[in-house]
Amino acid sequence: MEAIVAVFSDWGIGSEGTQQVVLKADRRHFRELTDGAAVLVGRRTLGDFPGGRPLKGRHNIVLTRQAAEIEGAEVVHSEAEAAEAAKAYPRCLVIGGASVYLQMMPYVDTVHLTQIDLCPQSDRFFPNLDASGDWRCLSCGPWQEEDGVPYRFATYVRIPKKED
Repeated sequence: MEAIVAVFSDWGIGSEGTQQVVLKADRRHFRELTDGAAVLVGRRTLGDFPGGRPLKGRHNIVLTRQAAEIEGAEVVHSEAEAAEAAKAYPRCLVIGGASVYLQMMPYVDTVHLTQIDLCPQSDRFFPNLDASGDWRCLSCGPWQEEDGVPYRFATYVRIPKKED
């Protein structure tokens, strides 16, 4: 399983249920990486999507504790159920929010980051992969700029555990 996320300099990802800085380049990157794949999203994050609707061109798996039916989406109620549902697809990307990222990180082996060189006040954070001995940066693109905001794309992979 993979994850895709935009993080700020302090690994913040949002405040009050939304992303504080939105870059067109990040949205394009997100569409390119998720198009045709399954995406795993939390119910509250789904509500932040255009019209609060599942994303077109992807199989949407919504992780929620509520007994809800969501048109155009497969609803699951636990991380184990989400991981099992994801196995049905060649690619499944966790797309947020913060609690879903944390729940699903044990199942994730690749993380696609948009690193945004800003530090707005965030109340939700992604795990700092640079501070973890379990992850390494596989590739890191050059710094670019959009509307005066520096950003770059990076891919992290989980370091396989050594067997004794």
